[in-house]
Amino acid sequence: MSDKPQWAELFTEVVTSGLCTGCAACVIACPKDVLEYDRRGTVPFHIADDGGLDNCTHGERGCTLCTRACPRFRNWESEADHLRHGRDREITEVAGIGDVYLTRATSADELATGQDGGFVSAILNFLLERGDIDAALVGGLDEVEPWRTAPAVIRTRDEVEATAGSRYTYSPNLLAYPAAAESGAEKMAVVGMGCMVSAPAVMAARKTGKTARRLGLTIGLLCSKTFDEEIFDGLFLAAYGIRREEIVKMNIKGVFQLWLADGRYVEVPLKEAHAFTRSGCKNCPDFAAEHADISAGGIGAFSDWTLTIVRTELGRTIFNDALAAGVIEVRPGSDDPGAIALMNKLSTVSRKRWPEWAQGGPRRIPVTSA
Repeated sequence: MSDKPQWAELFTEVVTSGLCTGCAACVIACPKDVLEYDRRGTVPFHIADDGGLDNCTHGERGCTLCTRACPRFRNWESEADHLRHGRDREITEVAGIGDVYLTRATSADELATGQDGGFVSAILNFLLERGDIDAALVGGLDEVEPWRTAPAVIRTRDEVEATAGSRYTYSPNLLAYPAAAESGAEKMAVVGMGCMVSAPAVMAARKTGKTARRLGLTIGLLCSKTFDEEIFDGLFLAAYGIRREEIVKMNIKGVFQLWLADGRYVEVPLKEAHAFTRSGCKNCPDFAAEHADISAGGIGAFSDWTLTIVRTELGRTIFNDALAAGVIEVRPGSDDPGAIALMNKLSTVSRKRWPEWAQGGPRRIPVTSA
């Protein structure tokens, strides 16, 4: 095993083994622009004329940035835990380290346009307007095809509102990094699922330089899985006669919830959606976005509150400042014990996905049975 692992090892151990989540961290970290991204397959690939698909001429000369950026390469979990918290997690911390709250925005606009309490929208607006961040990398929507996700850079309240809400197909939000950097942004937030928000922690732990320094804040979204684009035609249209352009909002609360432009509300059983599970999610062990500064998601008894886990000192500072400024309101997580139990259950199920043959990662930490 090479002591300077490069794309050849990443290709074998992660990309083609089934561990790759498609987060695109390797693509944005590559200093030679020899890695590109297949949006349809949501996987990175190496350009053929510079070492071939499975090797890299720059890697042969010592470049290791792609492996140092990957949040699924070798001992990624322990490295990220130590970077964020200075220790490995305890056996009881199946959903990661942090304090749990229920939160929501105090702004009526953020409540109306945001998802499950509007907490993430409120935090982004607060940080952008205070100047703590220059931009945020988020999931937006394609301007042509309804509900097709696209990485986006946001800098204003209007842009926060335009990109608010959940989509359940994958957007590799880190791919918005080059555009943000080219525009002069030096302080960026990343909003995304666990696979994306683990990347800045792993980058920092492995010292990837300015890319890691710019990705200074991470807001993680609780996520069991995402779905292939084919779910729109293969399920919603084929089985329910719902065209993607009719959908105005979607959510998952035990079922796939769809709100339509004509006022109809439709529930689709999740078991019908399983066939459209994105391949990059099948081995992902991180439901609770365990290496974010703050994690958030809409599970539990209260649909207008966000289950929120404050994980780091930076997250704690931002959380307390936003509370003091009156842009969020907070309740104890213990007000919804069912939400915490569900988070732990779903985290346990996700952690069991990590294959026994894979190096590092969650299998090193015993988990309770679901």
